[in-house]
Amino acid sequence: MKAAVLKQVNDISCTSVPEPRLEAGDLLVKVRAATICGTDIRIIRGRKTAGVRYPSILGHEFSGEIADTGGHAQFSLGQAVTVCPAFACGHCPACISGAENLCHNLVAMGYGIDGGFAEYVRIPVQGVLSGNVFELPEGVTFEAAALAEPLACVINGQERVRVGLGDTVVVLGAGPIGLLHVQLAKLSGASRIIVSQRSALRRAAALAAGADTVIDPTTENVIERVRALTGGQGADVAICAIGDPSLANDAIHMVRLRGRVSLFAGFAKGTEAALDVNAIHYSELLVTGAFGLSRLQFRTALQMIASGHINAASLLSHRFPLSDFSAALATAEQGSAIKVSLLNT
Repeated sequence: MKAAVLKQVNDISCTSVPEPRLEAGDLLVKVRAATICGTDIRIIRGRKTAGVRYPSILGHEFSGEIADTGGHAQFSLGQAVTVCPAFACGHCPACISGAENLCHNLVAMGYGIDGGFAEYVRIPVQGVLSGNVFELPEGVTFEAAALAEPLACVINGQERVRVGLGDTVVVLGAGPIGLLHVQLAKLSGASRIIVSQRSALRRAAALAAGADTVIDPTTENVIERVRALTGGQGADVAICAIGDPSLANDAIHMVRLRGRVSLFAGFAKGTEAALDVNAIHYSELLVTGAFGLSRLQFRTALQMIASGHINAASLLSHRFPLSDFSAALATAEQGSAIKVSLLNT
């Protein structure tokens, strides 16, 4: 089969590899659509190394059709499915406390085991028995279903900072994740959504997604503009949707007293930022991270896409066959793309 194989940092290409070898109870899925995530790019460029193997097949946002049921009666050949790619153990302290996304024994597709940048992908029996495989709701395309994973991560992030009715929310960055934050904040009842983004294309996409105001940080002081738009009080919530450590301090200075800050985006290993701890202390700010997703959040994301409340298809700007992975990656890394998908017929 064809697969995009990461041999080492900056060395990934589409090549022929053996089909996955199944063990008892494993599912085999013929991948129909996979989308390239910013995390995939960070891995390829060596900015994320934890849990990464060489060689390996990346891709944790994907959907497809059952090619081998593994003897599981609830599945049938040709059934359209998508997969929550994080397999929690269910018995460690994190899982027992309800934080399965922080599982001490987490197994993640596209990291610890091969992912969806391939014609076929093996779903280990652990993921099948724990309920990580979801049937596609009627009317949901394979491409839209692949975006349930990033949406679930966004749901986790907004639950952590309690985005709600009447909030003014600032989203720093209007890539695919930032645009999902805009859509979800709007749906959660935010009264004003402000987006900071360098790219004119992505500022336009933010407005289309529901943002009320967009700011070009290359020509305006974002903190001052947010303060002006909020009568000097500051926003209720600021979300860092770009892994730029300097934005953490900016976010702290653009929220109100007892405001909430989400350091949502991943940062390069060893990254540190100088934070204004007095601002956090005296303004009683909540500063939190957000990592991964749970099966419940994945199911919720899939339902929101199926209902049309989240327009996942609006993020998809470019499509390539898997065999053109190099071109797809180059497009995903340039500013003219929003979300790039890889398609298998």
